[in-house]
Amino acid sequence: MGLTSETTVYVMAAVAAICVALLVWLWPRLAKQGVWQVLGRLVAVGVTQLTIIATFACWLNSSYQFFGSWGELFGNVDTAPVGVTQASANNGDAGVTGISVKGALIQPAGTEQLDRVSGLPTGDPAVNGKVESVKVIGRRTGVVDPAFVYLPPQYFQKAYHRQRFPVIVALSGYPGSIFNLAQYLRVSQTAGELQKSGQMQPTIMVMIRPTIAPPRDTECVNVPGGPQTETFLAKDLPDALKSAYRVGHDASAWGVMGYSSGGTCALQLTMRNPHVYTTAGALSPDYKIKDDPTTGNLFGSGLGRVNRVNGHDLMWRLKHLPAPQVSVLVADSKQGEKGYPQTLAFIKAVKAPMRVVSILPDKGSHNFPTWVREMPATLKWMNQQLTFPQDVVPRHLKKPHSTVRASGAEPSEPATKRR
Repeated sequence: MGLTSETTVYVMAAVAAICVALLVWLWPRLAKQGVWQVLGRLVAVGVTQLTIIATFACWLNSSYQFFGSWGELFGNVDTAPVGVTQASANNGDAGVTGISVKGALIQPAGTEQLDRVSGLPTGDPAVNGKVESVKVIGRRTGVVDPAFVYLPPQYFQKAYHRQRFPVIVALSGYPGSIFNLAQYLRVSQTAGELQKSGQMQPTIMVMIRPTIAPPRDTECVNVPGGPQTETFLAKDLPDALKSAYRVGHDASAWGVMGYSSGGTCALQLTMRNPHVYTTAGALSPDYKIKDDPTTGNLFGSGLGRVNRVNGHDLMWRLKHLPAPQVSVLVADSKQGEKGYPQTLAFIKAVKAPMRVVSILPDKGSHNFPTWVREMPATLKWMNQQLTFPQDVVPRHLKKPHSTVRASGAEPSEPATKRR
């Protein structure tokens, strides 16, 4: 019985109902005077409340997928040994379905979460595209992280059988999951609709969570002596995708986006690794990573701590370091989100050759309804910045088969633009 299954929720609800019924039935007996009766009342009330809270927690986790399994809930993360992928064997395949080569950096994964997502493409992939459930294995970090990969119809069409495609990596917030990206943010569904209507060039969408050591929130930081999140997302993830899919090899074909802490991560990755990602879309981000109870000590101690803290403060970077040649989009609501002043300050601080545009709706909240409104504009703008790869898969490696505001206006651009 999986942690996220509806069966678990129903069983917990039944247990809670039974506990309530037993409490009502036994209460007359427990109402008598005496030490044992008082203890009995305390135990009965405590157990009943505990089952009700557990039922609610299971329902909440089933809906939002904070933890994908019982092992993950108790901190047991997959650390299976990995090897180097034989890229020449897999590069150019029309997806990873059926690949189970030992040592491959992209492996097929279970579809339990994917099966619960509504609106995904079905039928002929060459007509409707396809979403695959995979696990990404970090060659450097040893991290094993689940992901959904959306492949556009062109990926499976004969006319494109050697063509590489641009990539947008979508990151969830904390303690979010890839289920949230697919079901609530509707990343692949929105991208598919935009591409089908000609508003977006064929693009591979990769949905992944930056929480690589749950339940700890490691943001996008290489923690001294701890999880190496930045290395995983800036090195392991691109290498793994290049080994299994026909994706562009140049940074100009790579973008990263996210919401909440995922948006923070998107900005961090792009500004700190412009040789990997050249475009970012950040919905309701922060501009500085700080320690808090969910993160623990992200930056270590000693003399290097100050440099590490400053390195993840984007306002500090804009003031003291050369601006990277990247393009970023930031989104924040004027009313309803506390980060709006910081977003305006960030926009003002950006200088050439970096370029920034914004989506600034009058009203919104730090939630999915707001981010869903901002998604089409974000994806269209990001896609316009990405270069459709001109290089193709070598013939001997490939078989012959196979911006707008939230209300609809263009994203606003401050005076600082690339010249």
